[in-house]
Amino acid sequence: MKADEPVSPPVRRADARIVAWMADHGPDCLRLALGVVFLWFGFLKYFPDLSTAELLAARTISVLTAGHMPPAISLPVLATWECAIGLGLLTGRLMRVTLFLLFAQMIGTLLPLAFFPDDTWKHPFVPTLAGQYIIKNIVLISAGILLGATVRGGKVIADPKAAQTAERIKE
Repeated sequence: MKADEPVSPPVRRADARIVAWMADHGPDCLRLALGVVFLWFGFLKYFPDLSTAELLAARTISVLTAGHMPPAISLPVLATWECAIGLGLLTGRLMRVTLFLLFAQMIGTLLPLAFFPDDTWKHPFVPTLAGQYIIKNIVLISAGILLGATVRGGKVIADPKAAQTAERIKE
C-alpha cells in the first residue's frame, strides 16, 4: 500500500499499528528465529549422519586445513561454533562476537560453491540441491547484517516522517 493511496482512516490506523509492531518486534523475532536455526543445525552436527551438510562441511574444512583436521575433530568444532552462534542469538548477549562468528561461518558455508563445483552446480546458474542449500545462506547473511545494525541500539523506524528526519540527521 502506497502512502498516497486512498484508504479509510480505520484501515490506515490499523496498517500503521501493524507496521509499527513489525518494526518494534521484527529484529527480535529475526534474532530468535536465526538463533533457533543455528542451535538446531549445530546440534545435529554432533551426531553422525543426522546433518545433510556434514560431509560437505567436513570436506570443506579438510581443504581449508590442508587435510590437517579430520572430520572426527572438525565436525564437533563446527557443531560447537554453530551452537555458540545460536546461543548468542537466543540470549542476545555478546552480539558483536556472535555476529563475527556468524559471518566467519557464513564465509565457510559459501566455499563449497567454488571448492566442489561438481557437487554444487548442475550447470552455470543451476545449483544442485546442495548448492541451493548453500545459496540460501545469503538470507542468513542479510539477517546478520540487519541484526548488526542494532548492536549499538539502532532500531527499525516504521514512521516515514521519523525515518526521513533520521536520514537528514545522518547526512
